Amino acid sequence: MNAVVRAAQAPAAALAAEQKQYLTFMLGGETFAIGILGIKEIIEYTSLTAVPMMPDCIRGVINLRGAVVPVMDLAARFGQPAREVTKRTCIVIVEVESEGERQDMGVVVDAVNAVLEIAAADVAAAPAFGARIRSDFIEGMGKVNGKFVILLNVHQVLSPSEIGALAALGQDAPA
Repeated sequence: MNAVVRAAQAPAAALAAEQKQYLTFMLGGETFAIGILGIKEIIEYTSLTAVPMMPDCIRGVINLRGAVVPVMDLAARFGQPAREVTKRTCIVIVEVESEGERQDMGVVVDAVNAVLEIAAADVAAAPAFGARIRSDFIEGMGKVNGKFVILLNVHQVLSPSEIGALAALGQDAPA
């Protein structure tokens, strides 16, 4: 009988493995999402220390428990104008990996919504055209309650090597 129970549970386990959790947030009236596994925490927007010679998309740095964490304005990274800071503006701390090293980076978003589970079957490929951001920034389009959520490829959006190249140029790359 235990074998029957295990066999019945196997499809449920497989289904659960096909679902990923995403943190959804708002940016310029659009809903975006980042895979929850790379997110360390969400903090209230606080004053930033500006750093000279940084690309426009880097607003500055914060002190997070003794660590210096760069903070990126996601709207500026996507080639949009900077947003006004409101009561709902947050900094999402994301862990990115570059050349074998892990680094924390803050991302300024207009508002955090919720954590959602999106089944792999509900994720469509990124559009080849029509998006207002670079196609390599988009991991896919998640279908949630009849609407699309833009699933971001955080490793591309927050690539320390690409941001370092932008700093060397002293400008942002076009979106």
